[in-house]
Amino acid sequence: MNSQKQHPFQTILILLLMICLVTGCTSGQRFTPESSSAKESTVSAEYEAYQKESLVTRQSFEELCMRLFKEQVITSSLSLHYTLADPAAYRITDYPITYGDFSVEAMKQDLAVQKQEKAALDALDVNLLTPDQQLTYRILADAYETELSAEGMELYYQPLGPTIGVQVQLPILLEEYAFYTKQDIEDYLNLLAQTDEYFTQILTFEQEKAKSGLFMTDALVDEIIASCEGYLFTPERSFLSETFPDRLTAVADLTSEEIADYTARNLRILGDDFLPAYRLLVDGLTALKGTNINDQGLCYYPNGKAYYEYMVKFATGTTYESIDALKDAIEDQMDADSRAITKILKEHPDASGQLTNYQISLTEPDRILESLMKQMDSDFPSLPDCSYTIKYVPKALESSLSPAFYLSPPIDQSEVNTIYLNRSAQSAEHDLFLTLAHEGYPGHLYQTVYFSQKSPDPLRQILNFPSYSEGWAFYVENYAYSMENGLDPQPAQILAHNASCSLGIHAVLDLYINYYGWTRNQVSDYLKQYYEVEGTDIVDSMYNTLLASPTNYLEYYVGYLEILQMRSTAEKTLKENFHLKDFHTFLLDIGPAPFRVIEPYFKTWLMTYDL
Repeated sequence: MNSQKQHPFQTILILLLMICLVTGCTSGQRFTPESSSAKESTVSAEYEAYQKESLVTRQSFEELCMRLFKEQVITSSLSLHYTLADPAAYRITDYPITYGDFSVEAMKQDLAVQKQEKAALDALDVNLLTPDQQLTYRILADAYETELSAEGMELYYQPLGPTIGVQVQLPILLEEYAFYTKQDIEDYLNLLAQTDEYFTQILTFEQEKAKSGLFMTDALVDEIIASCEGYLFTPERSFLSETFPDRLTAVADLTSEEIADYTARNLRILGDDFLPAYRLLVDGLTALKGTNINDQGLCYYPNGKAYYEYMVKFATGTTYESIDALKDAIEDQMDADSRAITKILKEHPDASGQLTNYQISLTEPDRILESLMKQMDSDFPSLPDCSYTIKYVPKALESSLSPAFYLSPPIDQSEVNTIYLNRSAQSAEHDLFLTLAHEGYPGHLYQTVYFSQKSPDPLRQILNFPSYSEGWAFYVENYAYSMENGLDPQPAQILAHNASCSLGIHAVLDLYINYYGWTRNQVSDYLKQYYEVEGTDIVDSMYNTLLASPTNYLEYYVGYLEILQMRSTAEKTLKENFHLKDFHTFLLDIGPAPFRVIEPYFKTWLMTYDL
């Protein structure tokens, strides 16, 4: 920030002092109309200068945000297509067809650009911006500070993973690539043809990691290879070829000849570029097996601890200033959940018998979502009508994809939403009720559409703050236990506390393994001593999962924890004046942001809450 610029409140204070000096003059002199007019003229000039500076600063910031938005969305054709259904409406007409440049050099160039952008941001006086702009400014400033803290550690990034890696997510994004025009079809086919080149870049990156002693464990390689094998089929049997004709029907006036040509090109590209990309990745990763020098937590790498601190800061946006403080907070909440379960069982001993064999009253997705929408009215702000589609993960991908996920719609088409369900991952019927609360209402779908209808700056809608969104989704999933769902109140409360505690175990073990350096034996002893969990398979599965995706569980739990603690503070401060709907409205209105940015706004909200 430019310290030479005057704070607007200082200007107001000067004007008030001038008025006091004029009216309190002790000389007895009477001001003539001319002298009073001169003073007013000075005040008016100062006010006009202030107004002009504010307008210039606000316009500069608006232009900066729009430039950043456009530059960001065109770095990847997938980003552009999933962000805007009609790029031309945002004056984006000339853009490359690309997955993006994935290399260490590109990462370094990106950091250099971010330094320039941060300098441009610092040159603006935040106090001259509108309140909405000030929030965006603070979010951007925090994002730049966080990203620049990882400079020099580019090779620690891990693009591949068993369930959330690039190789798993890419096919679904291609399958859901909607066709609005003929140009969309051409863009899609050109992009699909670059898959082998893109995977070559990723493999080169992994080879550089191996040379630096930062390559993944053999066990993780085997899991990633297994996830790739679901795509090693003939083009005709690919789900990308099966869904292609249906997507073509969305484009009006296609001739039969054009449809036949597009279909043939799609099959040819799948055979020549897409499927070979996965074979390339499998062969390349297989060749790198045995190069890993560390089969324990991230902290055992040379700069692993510092990189993990960056990951926690980015993934959680937490208000806690140290990993130690965050760990203590997680364990305090886990203890609170454990005590709550003990208390309920002591007061209602018969509740334990209902935990092993219980049923949720609704099991069909559309009926569940309808019920969730109706029941959330009392505690959540209303939402305009929007549509959604329930889809199921292709059979070939069930073993490698998450139990469910929500695909955000383009920001200029927020009424169209898609929720994917993984049939193989729904272990019991009651899972579906909670899953749809997490992904649908009042979870990701609701949260995304609600913020979109506030017409925020487009840049706000593409900035990624995973703990805000995932923390909210788990918070409302846990809330769903209290809804009318066929469960008695006490068993429902026990299950909610148990779900919270279970996620907390994964979150705190993430810290213990990747930051504090716990071994498998230490994890095993911890689970046995405190939670009576035994078994080598369980320990190995949990340990390997937390090695593969550091901070993934923290995204969910820390966001949930931050929301719980804000809610507790609001309840204690406002007492009988606390209304859950108002609290939820505050969180939803402020939109995606790090919790350390949200915190001062929350304190202000508490002070200005209408009692």
